[in-house]
Amino acid sequence: MAHYPGIDTELLRTFVAIADHGGFTRAAEVLNRTQSAVSMQMKRLEEDVVQRALFERDGRQLRMTPEGQLLLSYARRILRLHGELLSTLREPHMVGAVRIGTPDDYVMRFLPGILSRFAQAYPLVQVEVHCESSSQLLQRDDLDLSIITREPGTEIGQLLRQERFVWAEAIGFSPHEQTPMPLAMFNTDCFCRTWACNALEAQSHDYRVAYSSPSLSALMAVVSAGLAVTAQLQSLIPADMRILGAAEGLPELPMTSIVLLRNPRTQSPVTECLAEHIAEGFRL
Repeated sequence: MAHYPGIDTELLRTFVAIADHGGFTRAAEVLNRTQSAVSMQMKRLEEDVVQRALFERDGRQLRMTPEGQLLLSYARRILRLHGELLSTLREPHMVGAVRIGTPDDYVMRFLPGILSRFAQAYPLVQVEVHCESSSQLLQRDDLDLSIITREPGTEIGQLLRQERFVWAEAIGFSPHEQTPMPLAMFNTDCFCRTWACNALEAQSHDYRVAYSSPSLSALMAVVSAGLAVTAQLQSLIPADMRILGAAEGLPELPMTSIVLLRNPRTQSPVTECLAEHIAEGFRL
């Protein structure tokens, strides 16, 4: 059986950094190393380990060779497995299950990235996600963590972020010009719906709730079809919609606070680690 030299994960980490940041100089800055140190690492990787050229220059541009592209896919997998192995061995208590509750609003926008990063760090932890409105989540005592929306000044728990509540409709459509204006909103137990309706009534703006659903994706499908106006957090508005305001005769809506609640009866290192990932994810 052929004997091949081992590959230092630090060499692979530097190699991936060069690929991700477009060159030796930027990779050196990100890794807090000198450019000469990065160059020496790549020379060692090319000459002593893989014995193949991994980069080639096209004028001032640095490009990967086909061998470099192949190594990159393997390097990412090796580093991911390396991180999972160390997390499992060094923190063997990081096993079990965590139950989190969140309104449907945040599932598509924030949770995919949060749960992906958490799963990479702690692959043995099972996460249960329960989607309900903020008012319903406040009544539950069987969840470990809950992400809820609160009015400014009524925050409880850990503040994750504050955002403006905005009106939106599909680009190329003008349902806001209809009388009464059709709305697509969450079901009646959502206080954000109450905010929107109260703001319109205070302005004597004629409206009707034409579509209601507990699902954000269902509401956005209706709005994307040009059938209604909605009111949602600004970060939830996709690229095929435009934000409306005073120019369209609509009232300004208030800021909202997104907070994280911990269940004091079920706290553990596992739930606290997920809480930290959630806090970081909502800052991005």
